[in-house]
Amino acid sequence: MRAIVYTRPGTSDVLSLAERDIPEPGPGEVRVRLMRSGVNPTDWRFRIRPLLFDEVTPGQDGAGVVDAVGPHVGDFAVGDRVWLILAQHGKPSGTAAEYVVQPISRVIPLPDGVGFDIGASIGIPALTAHRALTVHDRGPWHLGPGTMTGLTVLVQGGAGAVGNAAVQLARWSGATVVTTVSSTSKGSLAKAAGAHHVINYRQGGTESAVRAAAPDGVDLVVEVAPAQNNALDLAVVKTGGTISIYAKHGGDEYSVPILETYFKNLRYQYLVLYSLHAEALARAASDVTAAIATGGFRIGEESGLPIHHFPLAEAAAAQDAVEQGAVGKVLLDIAET
Repeated sequence: MRAIVYTRPGTSDVLSLAERDIPEPGPGEVRVRLMRSGVNPTDWRFRIRPLLFDEVTPGQDGAGVVDAVGPHVGDFAVGDRVWLILAQHGKPSGTAAEYVVQPISRVIPLPDGVGFDIGASIGIPALTAHRALTVHDRGPWHLGPGTMTGLTVLVQGGAGAVGNAAVQLARWSGATVVTTVSSTSKGSLAKAAGAHHVINYRQGGTESAVRAAAPDGVDLVVEVAPAQNNALDLAVVKTGGTISIYAKHGGDEYSVPILETYFKNLRYQYLVLYSLHAEALARAASDVTAAIATGGFRIGEESGLPIHHFPLAEAAAAQDAVEQGAVGKVLLDIAET
């Protein structure tokens, strides 16, 4: 099979296309013939760190067809269409290849009528957004129509992949969604994703604009840049609210005023999928599957998430595009669908 591999850390030129043996599934595992692989910021960030294995094939997200089943697997059969979560976490081989073997805990059925492009787009972004939206003290554990009715969510950076997923999933679940963006074009994407109120923070007056959209404040903030936005978040979040932090864009540190935060009974919730407990991951995967099956999460520019396709052999260019801030979702096309 063809696979993208690297054997030392570095820039994208360490990636190469290689021929490797097709792996065989063991007990509790299935082999997936991949159609699409999703490219995420974690791919290039892991690539520049010391390797944990002699050789790595990147890729946490992907979608394809089960083509072999190991012993003691009763939930999947050859021919099943599936999407994958955390495919390369803790192991050397991910989804930037024609085949990958996965434990069944990381394999999710892809609903009928849902394409492989969307299956490869939802892993890290949508599961991260789900976690961010379900940690509020008075919010739901599950997402779905009506589960967030009466809640107001501020999504910082609503045109990013996680931001887009947070906007779509919150809107699908009945929340009022306010989002910030950095340009008119990104504002159009956030609006297409379903945001009720879109604020260009580069135009100034962001706090006033959020207050105009949510006079009583917001219940929950989905935060991509806490070092830049903490003062704004504290100014607009309600008493008893939650600030869900999933990235550190714009700085590594920020300070928290103690009196202001504890008199508001605020919760700062940090989140990363790699150390998230299995129950929360399974719950998120189930809800996201329901969302894509019912139109609650969509892809394409008309849904605020442009898709950028690269052939497998151009994985280096695909990772560079993500590192350079491509707006939307970058996918590797591995096979014809």
